[in-house]
Amino acid sequence: MNNPMTGRPRLLLTRTYPAAVEARARRDYEAELNPEDTPYGPDELIARAAGKDALLLCSPNRLTAETIAGLPASVRIAATFSVGTDHIDLDAARARGLVVTNTPDVLTDATAEIALLLMLGAARRAYEGERLVREAAWTGWTPTQLMGVELMGRRLAIIGMGRIGQALARRARACGMEIHYHNRRRLPADEEAGATYHDSVEGILEVADVVSLHCPATPETQHLINARTIELLPEGAIVVNTARGAVVDDEALIAALKRGRVRAAGLDVFEGEPQVNPGYLDLANTFLLPHLGSATVETRNAMGFRALDNLDAYFRGDSPPDRVA
Repeated sequence: MNNPMTGRPRLLLTRTYPAAVEARARRDYEAELNPEDTPYGPDELIARAAGKDALLLCSPNRLTAETIAGLPASVRIAATFSVGTDHIDLDAARARGLVVTNTPDVLTDATAEIALLLMLGAARRAYEGERLVREAAWTGWTPTQLMGVELMGRRLAIIGMGRIGQALARRARACGMEIHYHNRRRLPADEEAGATYHDSVEGILEVADVVSLHCPATPETQHLINARTIELLPEGAIVVNTARGAVVDDEALIAALKRGRVRAAGLDVFEGEPQVNPGYLDLANTFLLPHLGSATVETRNAMGFRALDNLDAYFRGDSPPDRVA
């Protein structure tokens, strides 16, 4: 129910969001903030939702069927500060009548930039070079020091040619790369922009000098990169993941990195994050980032505003534009 004193809906923000987003939330809602950015477990989330009309949450907050069942009846909508919804049981939300929205279309450029950064960092041994400088271990230029490989002329295999995959393709073309892609549906010719379509994962991996993952986490994509599919890659390929950690079998990739079957990996997402498989940590041929894909001021503000747009629409009596449940 709305606050009877102000007539404004009561909103729980489960984490600390960008200042501009929180300012708008305070302006338009009876907003309870989380200034310490303390992650709420299921029980605390349910307790703090008492008397609230809506939640603004993000992927670390898991809305399982049990958590959804425990939410107060007053909570009618949950706006997630993310494109992905794998942290929410959408079937359980629908069964309870809980509206769920996400934030599509605003992360494209930021995530494509991170994918390109990972490609370059992995190919040019950026982690090793930075560590050499920071640890004062660099003794000067030598003809064979930290030789990586160029992206120019290499075949980039994009798995998942949605908005982010296409944005990466545009950037990779500027680096002189040859673009290949696999998607559930082939793109129209004008959207392909000369890229080569492959109708199977196996087929595209066979030509992948660099493979960049942009597919959602589904039962079908679970451990898409695994011991079997790694063997399809050309010797010395580079693996990049800005999608979801679950699409990579960590143990298989670590083993391939250790023996040089895979030259290098650039990873921004991890299965079970924030825990990271410790096997990655001692590997010099990994370029690792802490889920920075959308981490720009512009994008994070846009995500928050998009979430609030959906809440505004709902409380006006309109259908939220980004409703997923």
